[in-house]
Amino acid sequence: MKKGCCSEKDSARLNKVGGQAVLEGVMMKAGKRTVTTCRKDDGSIVVYDDEFVSVRKKHKILNIPVLRGVVNFIEMMALSMKTLNASADALGIEEEDGKFEQWCKKHLGARATDVIMIISLILGLGLSLLLFMFLPTWSADGINWLWQNVFGLGSISPTAIAVMEGFLKVAIFLAYLVLVSLMKDIKRTFMYHGAEHKTIACFEAGEELTPENAMKHRRFHPRCGTSFMFLMIAIGIVVGMFVRNILPSGTNTLIVSLVKLALLPFTMGIGYEILMLAGKHDNVITRIISAPGLWVQRITTKEPTADMLEIAIISTKCALRDEFPEFMEFWNERSWESKNESAENDGEENTDVCESADETTNNE
Repeated sequence: MKKGCCSEKDSARLNKVGGQAVLEGVMMKAGKRTVTTCRKDDGSIVVYDDEFVSVRKKHKILNIPVLRGVVNFIEMMALSMKTLNASADALGIEEEDGKFEQWCKKHLGARATDVIMIISLILGLGLSLLLFMFLPTWSADGINWLWQNVFGLGSISPTAIAVMEGFLKVAIFLAYLVLVSLMKDIKRTFMYHGAEHKTIACFEAGEELTPENAMKHRRFHPRCGTSFMFLMIAIGIVVGMFVRNILPSGTNTLIVSLVKLALLPFTMGIGYEILMLAGKHDNVITRIISAPGLWVQRITTKEPTADMLEIAIISTKCALRDEFPEFMEFWNERSWESKNESAENDGEENTDVCESADETTNNE
């Protein structure tokens, strides 16, 4: 078997591929190509090959610093929904044609699973705002009120309230992650998350992509979405200090929350720029910036098994198949068992679905 990559570390590989853990699988994105690979209960492997072109490629003004972080966040949310749908289809998680399914197809032109995904996304965003923005703000203001009116100890400074808010956000964030990590399905998704990170680290190190090589790498990565979320919380503390100090003392809590909500796109943009900077450079400053996010990844990533790494490697090699000639050969010569019936019925999507019951990366 030929080696698909050079054996020396190549800095040009940094930021070349990114990914996401999905239900029983991994999605990898390289350029405009996105590939989702899942393993079904019977051991067969399903590969979804698709394309995603950022709107920033079409409109250069959207690629300016800070603004591109906001655009990227919105695009990644949309891509995540599409990827999760693909993994659900791959695993055969479909609704039967009941009354709700028929109503959705007739009135909305969409499947019930698609509608449920959109509703879940909206509810998820609402819950995130409630937990990580409104609840800490209201709680901090409540503590300040108790401090003044019940204990009679005077007003807490705006800066101290903002710091208190920040600690509450971190506590809620960590508690949420710990609780969801106790769920069996989420734990397996976190294991695939670890497989995604290890595979990307192996590729960026210039090593041959095999489960054995990938297993040797750390499961923590500075460009992870977990690090982005933690960065947003940290930047949010600074933004909170700014808001608390410019607004008049005693400003209604709802007003404070709405002002910070209006500044959320700015927070996202700054967080994105810092995350990209930390991913491209390795020095004392970037290590300090990355450290909290890497610590939190001890919750959101778990050590994967070899077969999970195999799934992540398939997605990576498929997404980067121009760099892996032997995988292009594997891709072209495979006798795929199934094609994407949904893509045939929907002319708007360009998705190929391939299925194999064989072990793939070890048989190239």
